[in-house]
Amino acid sequence: MTLREALTEAATTIDRREAETLLAHLLFRDRPWLIAHSDTLLSPALHETYRALIARRAAKEPLQYITGHQEFFGLMLRVTPDTLIPRPETELLVEAVLRWLADRPAIRYPHILDIGTGTGAIALALASKLPSASLTATDLYPAPLAVAEQNAARHHLTHRIAFLQSDLLAAPLVQSFSPFDVIVSNPPYVSLYEAATMPDEVLKHEPHTALFAGPQGLDIYRRLLPAAHAALKPQGLLALEFGFGQLDALKALFEKPANGPWQDLAFLNDYAKIPRIALATRP
Repeated sequence: MTLREALTEAATTIDRREAETLLAHLLFRDRPWLIAHSDTLLSPALHETYRALIARRAAKEPLQYITGHQEFFGLMLRVTPDTLIPRPETELLVEAVLRWLADRPAIRYPHILDIGTGTGAIALALASKLPSASLTATDLYPAPLAVAEQNAARHHLTHRIAFLQSDLLAAPLVQSFSPFDVIVSNPPYVSLYEAATMPDEVLKHEPHTALFAGPQGLDIYRRLLPAAHAALKPQGLLALEFGFGQLDALKALFEKPANGPWQDLAFLNDYAKIPRIALATRP
C-alpha cells in the first residue's frame, strides 16, 4: 500500500489532516515530505502500526497524547497523560506578562514564579523570551514536574528554571525564593458541574487534577490569591488564566479584603472575545 492509499483509508475514519499528522509522526517526516513521496510504499508492519494509531484517534484520544508533543509559543513540548495539553489561549497569558515587563524596564532581572507548571509551557516560554529572568516553577505532582524538566532540557533551559514540588506556594523551598516580581498561573478552574458537558476527548483523557477545582471551579483561586499577595514584591504582578463565566466571581475574590489588597485589576479576552486573563498588582 502506498502512502497515498494509506491516507485515503485513514481519512474515512478520522480527519484527513490528522491522518497526515499521524503518518508523518510514524515515519519521522513532515507533511510536505508525505505529499512529495505519496507513491512510496508503506510496509505491512508500518501499516498495521498506523492503523493502530488511527484507531486510537478514532476513539477520541487526543492527537497530542498519541504523538507525544504539542507546540506552545514556538517551543515543541513533550506531553503525556500526566499533563494538561497546552492551549493557544494560554499563550495570551505569556504575552500579557511579557508586555507588563516590557513596560517596566527598571525590572532588569525579573524573578518569576509559575504555579501549576504542568508541561512547563509558561515557564519555558517566559525563559526563552527573557534571558535575564530567573524562574521558579511548581507543581503538586512529581509526574508533570518530570515532564517539565525534560522539556527544559530539550530547550537548554534547565539552568534557568528551578522546578519544585509544592501545593501552590506551601513548600518552604518555594517560600525561600520569594518575593517575586511576577507570579503567573494557569490553575485548574473547571467546575465539577461542567464535567457532564465536556467532550470525551478531554474528560476521558486529560488529568482531572489539572482540570477541576471544586463546584464553581474557584477553589484554587481562593487559596492562591492571599498566598500570591504575600509572596509578591510591592508593585509585583499576579497573572491568572480563568474560565468561561468566572469573571464576576473572580473579581469578587480579588476585592475581598482577606485576599489582598490588589490594585490595577484588569481582564483580557481570549481569541473568542471571552474574558480569560486576570492581571492585578500588589500595592
